[in-house]
Amino acid sequence: MSRPTRRDLLWTAGLATLAGCSPAEAPSVPPVPVPPEPPEPSPQRAPLPTVEAHGGPRRNVIVILVDDQRADGIGLAGHPFLQTPNMDRMGSEGAWFTDAFVTTSLCCPSRASMLTGLYAHAHGVVNNKAELRADVPTWNQLLQRAGVTTAYVGKWHMGGRNASPRPGWDHWVSFPGQGRYVYPGEKGEPEEKAFNVNGELTPVEGYVTDLVTDQAVSWLKTRKKGERFAMVVAHKACHAPFEPAPRHADAFADAPVPRPLPDTDEAYEGRPQWLRRMRESLFGAEKLYNGRWDSFEDWYRDYHRTLLSVDEGIGRILATLEEQGLDEETLVLYTSDNGFMTGERGVLDKRCFYEESIRVPLLAWAPGMIGPKTTSSDLVLNIDVAPTILDAAGFGPLETMHGESLMPLLQGRETKWRDAFLYEYFFERAFPQCPTVLGVRTKKAKLISYHGVWEAPELYDLEDDPGETRNVFKDEAFAKRKAGLWKRLRGQMKSTGGLWSPVWGLGMAEQAIDGASG
Repeated sequence: MSRPTRRDLLWTAGLATLAGCSPAEAPSVPPVPVPPEPPEPSPQRAPLPTVEAHGGPRRNVIVILVDDQRADGIGLAGHPFLQTPNMDRMGSEGAWFTDAFVTTSLCCPSRASMLTGLYAHAHGVVNNKAELRADVPTWNQLLQRAGVTTAYVGKWHMGGRNASPRPGWDHWVSFPGQGRYVYPGEKGEPEEKAFNVNGELTPVEGYVTDLVTDQAVSWLKTRKKGERFAMVVAHKACHAPFEPAPRHADAFADAPVPRPLPDTDEAYEGRPQWLRRMRESLFGAEKLYNGRWDSFEDWYRDYHRTLLSVDEGIGRILATLEEQGLDEETLVLYTSDNGFMTGERGVLDKRCFYEESIRVPLLAWAPGMIGPKTTSSDLVLNIDVAPTILDAAGFGPLETMHGESLMPLLQGRETKWRDAFLYEYFFERAFPQCPTVLGVRTKKAKLISYHGVWEAPELYDLEDDPGETRNVFKDEAFAKRKAGLWKRLRGQMKSTGGLWSPVWGLGMAEQAIDGASG
């Protein structure tokens, strides 16, 4: 039998999409091959655009990024037992965004959105293995071209287990994939036991959060003085399977732990069927990631224990800025790549369009630029990170970016702000528990639609039901609001270049083939 041509494969993918099934399910045609690992970053395909200086004040920028932290997982938000004095300091001396969200609640798509200012359907990273395409401009590449020194320290994750330096970073420190909590560890390949420092494997030993902070502080102290800089400090914490630092292993031992949603028909009334089935997966509240913990209480406490070393690291970075005389020249942002459900829905995961999954902490600290105890309840997003960094560094954003600079909100300037945003999540073959989701959220309501499953949409009145316990999609009293939200959702998709029917189509098939043959 002759090998199928590229045209055959593309045609197969198109037929399968139109038929409502994956290429692998098409009965009489060969499937589109999917590469087991993503390819190396492709060469730059086109010249980068140029950002224009806006003439305003210029700041250095540090983004401290964590993984899977909920918005209420800080002391400032009133957490019942988690103490985060340095996060709290950032909010009390600077700004706290109480309504910060991600547009895709998954690690790599969200990280790519922070780098590009784009929704996932535009930058193309729709899962946790894809590499960010080289032809998509990122804020670090734009700043590097404008003469700003850039540094990346910590978890990158996009591109699978490839820890090699990515374009646009003058200084690079990372590790393959998710990394590990303790280095060097007993198992694994050499590259898994070391950090990749500017392309060279460098042995490290210790707790990963401390090691990442060490690298960041060292760079701040040894960098060339006088140069403007922008740096990301990306932690592994608090991603599962959690392993707190030994010094925090017994923290919160007696802290009360909330109970997961009961697994009863009454508790799941009005909720989608796939959510209850998700409880039987790896992420079920009783499964505890295939029994890695003895109890839900242990799981819950370990999740929060990993944040203690993160908070200590924030304190070290702020202290270093003050010691170096950089505190009044630098904007520090703290946020997470997505939120996390800790049993409220019966599951221990993100991905979904529920509040616990999409809400993230967002703090901003910049003495002399941001007034103390600045609080904003505006709808701010991960896609706003890139234009904010560019603005703080003294440059305007790209017109193609979907996000907006947060600087007017941080400085109390008059500005017209969004009153709704788009949410999207794309089905993953490796974790099929959650279907593809498209939705829209306003300050007062949320509409959730599903694709690829026989499941009714969800509508929540967030004013009267902030916990999203009553799906009012079929309630006639909400018919007008529902129609308006459908219109907003379609409008959001159209204005950002998304497809109303979120299929991969021939374009995605072509990417898969390129990856398989590259």
